[in-house]
Amino acid sequence: MTTQPRVRIDEGTVAFRGFRTWYRITRPTQMPADGADRLPLLVLHGGPGIPHDYTRPIADLLGADGRTVVHYDQLGCGRSSHPAEVPADFWTVSLFVEELRNLVDRLDVLAGGFHLLGQSWGGMLASEYVLAHPDGVRSLVLCDSPASMPLWVAGTNELLTRLPAEVQATVAAHEAAGTTDSAEYQAAVDVFYHRFLCTVDPYPADLAASLAALDADPTVYRTMIGPSEFHVTGSLRDWSVVDRLPDIRVPTLVVAGEHDEATPAAWQPFAATIPDARAHVFVGASHTPHLEVPDQFADVVGGFLRTYDALQRSN
Repeated sequence: MTTQPRVRIDEGTVAFRGFRTWYRITRPTQMPADGADRLPLLVLHGGPGIPHDYTRPIADLLGADGRTVVHYDQLGCGRSSHPAEVPADFWTVSLFVEELRNLVDRLDVLAGGFHLLGQSWGGMLASEYVLAHPDGVRSLVLCDSPASMPLWVAGTNELLTRLPAEVQATVAAHEAAGTTDSAEYQAAVDVFYHRFLCTVDPYPADLAASLAALDADPTVYRTMIGPSEFHVTGSLRDWSVVDRLPDIRVPTLVVAGEHDEATPAAWQPFAATIPDARAHVFVGASHTPHLEVPDQFADVVGGFLRTYDALQRSN
C-alpha cells in the first residue's frame, strides 16, 4: 500500500532584468484537518547574499497545518542568477524590491493574497516591499530583523564585548589592518556566530549549506554589508526604515531570540511604531529561532498566521 506524499514541491525560475530568479513552492496535498483555507506564506531569506536553504525548515514548521510556503533565492545567490561584471551600485534595496514584485506578479499561487515573512535582511526587505507594494500582503512577520543598520551595528558591537578578550583583540587588529579576509578574523567571526547566530552545534545541515554558498560567492554580502555582521562597511551601513514605519498598515508580528544578534534596540522600532504590531522573544534562542526552538516558533508564528487567515475569511 502506498502513502500519498504530504507535500508536493514545484521548482522553477522567472525572468528578471535578463537574469533568472529561482523559486520553490511547497504545497500540501491534503486539506487542513479543520477544513479551513490557508493563505500562502512567502519567505524572504537573509544576507543579503545568503540563500534560502537555512529557511527551508519553515516550510515544515508553518506548512504542517496545510499551508503553501514559497521560498526563493534572491538575485546573486543560491540557484538564481549570479550577475557577473556588474558595478557595485547594481546591488541596491530597490533592485531586490523590484525582483520580489516581479516574482509576486509571476506566481499564480500568490494572486489571492499572501502572508510575508522576512528573516534578518529578509525582514528589512519585507518592510521596504510592503511600503512600496502593500496590495496583496495580508500580514507581515519580521524575524530577527533590524529597523536600522546603525542600530544593528551598535547592538552587534555591544555583543562583541561579551566575547573573550582574545577574540575581541583579534577582531580589532584585523579590522584596523584591513585584513578581514584572514583565517584568524574568520575564526573570530565564527565564535560570534555560535553565540549570536545559531546555538545549535554542529550547525543544522540547511544552515551549513547556506553559509557554504556564501563562502563560495560573497559578492552581494560584502558589497552591501561588508566583512562581518559587526563590521558593516557596505552600502546598507546607513539604511533605516524607522521614520517610515507608521506607514505600514498590515498586521505585523515581530519575533527575535533572547540572544539574537538583532538586539532589542534594533528591532523594537518595528514593534513600537507599526500601528498594528506585536512582539515575541524566544527565550534561549539567538538569530535563528526557527532552527533553535522550532516547536515554539511554529506555535507563535503559526498561530499568528491562522488568526489572519480567519480574518480574511470573515471579511
